[in-house]
Amino acid sequence: MIIGFCFIVVFAVLINKVSLQVTVESFIGGSVLLPCSSTQHDLKLQDTDVFWRNKASESIYDLIKGTESLESQNSRYKNRVQTFPDEYKRGNFSIKLIDLTHADAGTFICLITPSNERETVQLIIKESTDQENHGPETQILDWWKILLICVFTLICVFGLSYFILQQRKRTQGPI
Repeated sequence: MIIGFCFIVVFAVLINKVSLQVTVESFIGGSVLLPCSSTQHDLKLQDTDVFWRNKASESIYDLIKGTESLESQNSRYKNRVQTFPDEYKRGNFSIKLIDLTHADAGTFICLITPSNERETVQLIIKESTDQENHGPETQILDWWKILLICVFTLICVFGLSYFILQQRKRTQGPI
């Protein structure tokens, strides 16, 4: 039993260090939030570095000792990255990438040191939003679905009520 407990604890620690890949979707010209959070509760910003890189190891955004550093930022990402400094003290180092292009699709990596936490985000870029492709048609279909559900519900309620009334009349008999 103690060995089993130790195995569970070791497994939990390893799972905590290994990051699963997150997949996010957006569309050309839109924006997307790329999530990255630290699991460290005693995080000190003055001792923390965060490095965001793309699939080609190009620099997207760096936070060095709790301070933004854009000197090595790839020109493709200039003025396209938004950050959330108020969230840093909570361990949230997510970034928002705006004005997306096809070239942005792929893998993004967030590395937090000294804890050596690593998050991988897969970005899928769509041509356009579903609303742009099927806006009014989808809305009409949605209204038809709602109308059909309401009619079906009313038929069921009235049918059940009629059935119950008929059952009561049969059990009471003539007076």
